[in-house]
Amino acid sequence: MSQKEQSDLKLLTRSEVEQEYGIGKRYLEVAATRREGPAFIKIGRSVRYRREDLESWILEQRVETAADRSVQ
Repeated sequence: MSQKEQSDLKLLTRSEVEQEYGIGKRYLEVAATRREGPAFIKIGRSVRYRREDLESWILEQRVETAADRSVQ
């Protein structure tokens, strides 16, 4: 298994998400209780995130601006 494949399989903690993606740990906590934010995996009391779910969620947050519409 390549290093990239291993990295894709690793589940991230909230602290790791904050460090790597800049999404605040507190935001992730609140969003999870409201069933908002990126999808997560719960293992016992632990909450973990898949990179695939984070990156998909981030792309869904894109807001189109007037400048984006004028280019098309």
